[in-house]
Amino acid sequence: MKRRAFVSKLALAATSAFAGVPREEGHTLIHVFLRGGADTLNVWVPFADDRYYRLRPGLAVGRAEAIAVSDRYALHPAMVGLEAAYKEGRLGAVQSVGVDNTSGSHFECQDQMEHGDSMLGTPAGGGWLGRFLRLNGGDEVSALSAVALGTVLPESLRGAPAVSVLERIDDIAIRGAKGEDAAKVMGALKAMYGAEVTLLGRRGGETLDLFQRVAALQGKGEAPEHGAVYPKDRFGEGLREVARLIKARVGLRVACVDLDGWDTHFFQGNASGQQAERIRILSEGLAALDLDLKGMRGSYTAMVTTEFGRRVSENASLGTDHGRGFALMALGDRVKGGQVLGGWPIQVEEEVNVNTPGPGGLHAETDYRRVFAEVLRGCFPGAEVGRVFPGVELRSVGLI
Repeated sequence: MKRRAFVSKLALAATSAFAGVPREEGHTLIHVFLRGGADTLNVWVPFADDRYYRLRPGLAVGRAEAIAVSDRYALHPAMVGLEAAYKEGRLGAVQSVGVDNTSGSHFECQDQMEHGDSMLGTPAGGGWLGRFLRLNGGDEVSALSAVALGTVLPESLRGAPAVSVLERIDDIAIRGAKGEDAAKVMGALKAMYGAEVTLLGRRGGETLDLFQRVAALQGKGEAPEHGAVYPKDRFGEGLREVARLIKARVGLRVACVDLDGWDTHFFQGNASGQQAERIRILSEGLAALDLDLKGMRGSYTAMVTTEFGRRVSENASLGTDHGRGFALMALGDRVKGGQVLGGWPIQVEEEVNVNTPGPGGLHAETDYRRVFAEVLRGCFPGAEVGRVFPGVELRSVGLI
């Protein structure tokens, strides 16, 4: 969203009954989507299961290279930046999470997951995060309550009372015409809204206050704290901007950041290679965020998901084809980390569908909506989540 469109969005939010003063305190859910179907078997390596090595003679991460974190699982060596968080109990995962869509279609599975739906039920309408914010917004929702880092509004935020899409905080500003002092424009707007005692006047004043708080960040707080170093790519830059918004306490409740490039049908690699580079960016990005927010770790939870996992066996092109279940992970002080939840040994489907016979992906043991709902409850205690995911039994998973 460009500056002009963002200004329009703020003005619209200001006149909405949902718009209000940003909360000074609160919790932020950071939703990271690994688009392309991430092979999480090479992220959370099941090194104690001999089938993993038998079915992946060229792609398995060797026991000597992997970072053992339990008697069953090890982390990919590129995940070394998050090893400490796991051992401290702030990073954990749920194995064999999935949707009930067996098509293997990226579009269908991403769409279903972002809308929070089932193949069998009636669509709930909008995105799951949009529904959550709509049902649990009240007067706490502002133009910066929900932010997507990038250039596209994710489907998960469809239907939110207010949402902003941006790449950098420094792109947000009220600017006057050429040669005109922006401070004078702000002063004139404040004078106009300050004289207005109606709802529109109050909302306008609140929006201008929000502009001022964001303007105070211009050129400030860009340098990460505690020596944190973010990856020099769009994902790292997005997480850095999320950290700035959290530290500024502008009322950020939900932030969405994508990391693509996970569709590894060809030459996937193992401890090194194509996928290892994506894992490195993911790990270094989250580790940098965690270090940057070292003094505010209780103020955020990061949840990392993908639309589906990969098949257990490698293909003839030294890659992996579309599977089903995957390992969903979460990072934060509210996470019951230091564990990988799910049945053992991992259950493998004999076939993904009739068009792809043979050893398939992991059985989708846990409905993804149970995990999403648990994360929401952990981030926002007392929130209404039943209507966010209607028609599913939201039993505890044990991750939060």
